[in-house]
Amino acid sequence: MSNQDQNQNQGQNQNDMNSKDFLIGSLIGGLVGACAALLFAPKSGREVREDLNQGASYMRERAGEWKDVAYEKSGEWKDRARESSAQLSQNLSEKSQDIQERVKDKVSEFRSKDEAEEAAEEVAEAIEEAAEELERQQEPSTTSNL
Repeated sequence: MSNQDQNQNQGQNQNDMNSKDFLIGSLIGGLVGACAALLFAPKSGREVREDLNQGASYMRERAGEWKDVAYEKSGEWKDRARESSAQLSQNLSEKSQDIQERVKDKVSEFRSKDEAEEAAEEVAEAIEEAAEELERQQEPSTTSNL
């Protein structure tokens, strides 16, 4: 992975962290502000308790909604990760088979070259032996003709 890709990934991770931190901070700040407003409002104790219960119910409902959204998003991410890993696995398998075939071709090519060289050497040796034998056969006939 190049430095530029790493920097982009770090920037993306930083943006994700900043967004998440902002969301959590806003939620906590909103809760603290709501509690402070309820406690300092000029209401009777009963009205404050009702408002607190109402606020707690609202927050419970919102938390349930957020939980549902989180489950939905996690399912989507899980499916996306499964698809990506399956595709990556398939690509890797195809590439490895391609490389394996190339290696086999090169090995067989080298073997055939070696076999061809050996055969050529054997033919050359046979030709040399035949030539030497022919020369030997010609020497006695040439010496006898002299």
